[in-house]
Amino acid sequence: MSNRAPRFDPADDCVARAAKLGDGLSMLGVRYDAAPVYPADSMALLTGAGLHLTFAPTESGGECFTDPIKRHLAMMDVLRHVGRADLSIGRLFEGHVNALELFRWYGSDAQRATLGRRLAIGAIYGVWATEPPPGVTLARSDERATLHGEKIFATGAGGITHAVITAKPPSGERQLVVVRADDPARTDLSDWRVRGMRATGSGRYSLEGMAIEPDDLLGGAGDYDREPRFTTGAWRFTAVQLGGIEALLIETRLAMRPTAREDAVQRARFADAVAAARTAYLWVRECALRAASNDSDGAAFARMTRGVVERAALDVMELAARIIGTHSAMDGTRIDKITSDLSLYLRQGGPDFARDQAALAWLDRDVWGAGDELW
Repeated sequence: MSNRAPRFDPADDCVARAAKLGDGLSMLGVRYDAAPVYPADSMALLTGAGLHLTFAPTESGGECFTDPIKRHLAMMDVLRHVGRADLSIGRLFEGHVNALELFRWYGSDAQRATLGRRLAIGAIYGVWATEPPPGVTLARSDERATLHGEKIFATGAGGITHAVITAKPPSGERQLVVVRADDPARTDLSDWRVRGMRATGSGRYSLEGMAIEPDDLLGGAGDYDREPRFTTGAWRFTAVQLGGIEALLIETRLAMRPTAREDAVQRARFADAVAAARTAYLWVRECALRAASNDSDGAAFARMTRGVVERAALDVMELAARIIGTHSAMDGTRIDKITSDLSLYLRQGGPDFARDQAALAWLDRDVWGAGDELW
């Protein structure tokens, strides 16, 4: 973690700063695929550009947006720019943004102040909710509170500085807890042997016996699971995935040889890829707008958006392979890296259930609403 304040041109808006990092993040991504370790240099580019601060509560050093719509559209564009450069870094950054949102919604003044001090020296946060049975528990006594259990698929385990985790108290709903996330003795990455998204280091992290102070408890019991925020928040990772789809489309166009460009069949495939990518963009953007207004139907919209983005990604990956041929599968090429990363990233929990729940909502009524209902 750097002890230097971030250096960036305040005249550059956050989206422009994210776009400028693209080439650097892409080049570093190749290195981290070859030797999977926490991508400290890539994350340093984000903190150096001040992007780790952008979406923090204003009391913690975050930027002051004039309204929620502008904030959410900026967030979408920053996430897709980072994802376009490197999906692993996009996943880590999206986890950080997710944590900042939880502090904005549920943090006390003191917790936001602590967050600001940590961000000022380059802290990176994550959110860990996945766990093996019986889950992480929060035990309380007269003298102390302790955690028991572990998290799995903990993105950035051992590398990020802090994580907001879920824990089950003796009674009631899940509680958010802020913990240190960089203890090597608690980190186990031995099971993270994957073809894509290697640099996320999504391993196991033991919380067994970790002492918890009152100020480590973020919000109240059940806050994490409150709708529509909980499910609608999925729009953020679809924005990162969208960036990967866009990157694959860009690389496919660059790799098309003159013979492919002169072939009507290949041009038709490229047109299909453009349509798929832009369709995903329109749905993610609309979902970001629903989240900005805290739309009561945001959860159904986010579930449908997940399916649309997944379908677009699968289509563009297949079309890229058909257009480029064998070269698209050669180790070390950017097309192969994006495809490997995106294939794994699409495996977010319960995609079929999410699509089914979206369909049930639309069968009941046209969730699109906004005065444009079809039924």
